[in-house]
Amino acid sequence: MATDRSSYLWDVLSSHKVSKEEGLLDKFKEKRDTIKDSLKERFGDNLYSPFNSGSFAKHTAINLKFDFDLMVPFKRNAFSTLEEMYEAVYDFLYEEFNGEAHVRKQKVSIGIEFFPDVDGEVVKIDIVPGRELNQGQYEEDEKLNLYVYSQFGKIARGSDYIRSNVRKQVDHIRQSGDDRTSVRNIIRLLKVWKKHINQNYPKSFLIELIVIKAFDKLTIEGDLWDKLRSVLVFIKDNIESISLPDPGNTNNEVADTLTDYEKQSLSSDFAYLIERIDESSDLIKLYFPINEKFPPEETYGSKGNSRSVPPLVKFG
Repeated sequence: MATDRSSYLWDVLSSHKVSKEEGLLDKFKEKRDTIKDSLKERFGDNLYSPFNSGSFAKHTAINLKFDFDLMVPFKRNAFSTLEEMYEAVYDFLYEEFNGEAHVRKQKVSIGIEFFPDVDGEVVKIDIVPGRELNQGQYEEDEKLNLYVYSQFGKIARGSDYIRSNVRKQVDHIRQSGDDRTSVRNIIRLLKVWKKHINQNYPKSFLIELIVIKAFDKLTIEGDLWDKLRSVLVFIKDNIESISLPDPGNTNNEVADTLTDYEKQSLSSDFAYLIERIDESSDLIKLYFPINEKFPPEETYGSKGNSRSVPPLVKFG
């Protein structure tokens, strides 16, 4: 029997609900708060209040890729350069947590991956240091400069190119119009695909922006598979030329976080994916697998109703 692609995708979403990992979520919150308190104690008045960013703040997280993003905004006079800021935060976090976690430099963040606990569970927190543009201005405009530690698509190592308002980025996803439920569902499904193929691009922020743009540009209707397919076609046809300005600073071109080769590969991958699933509905299971740890619940929404959505989880 052929697979009902839309019903199957609802099962995929159900099996990847963050709320199914409630115990692990509590561990993440505890570690996040520990890191936040340590940073406040170390940097004191040079630091504004750290806040949640990333997929948890935007309600687009899946339970396969569990990490928290913690934005750490510094005052302008705290450091003379962005590199000095980044290195100071890394040095402190390494000294503070090296005995219980792997601490490593990443593209614009510092990753803290705690060793497995007694349950074998791993907590990962990404710390993103940022510095306000002008002394005392952050409380008015919430704009920050980030440091690029390593090559980020077309953005060079050592660049201070990334200047943004991270809270605006979060709000952009939260306020994505009447389609925000469908937008979030498609974003989650693309994250499942990305995690399954173990690919490090595109970044989640780019996925979020291009899905929103697809809904802005097209009339996306039908069941869940129809909507996902429309977005996949849009990405396939447009990724190599599309402009994705950062809602926090339109001078930032988020599409530049992909190289030309990565854009071409993504277009080819989606063309092949669409072709295969169109030929055989069963192949959807290869690209969007159910999380076998959490078999789908029959009570999860109405599978024929494309407006069903997993309940939102508050992340503190």
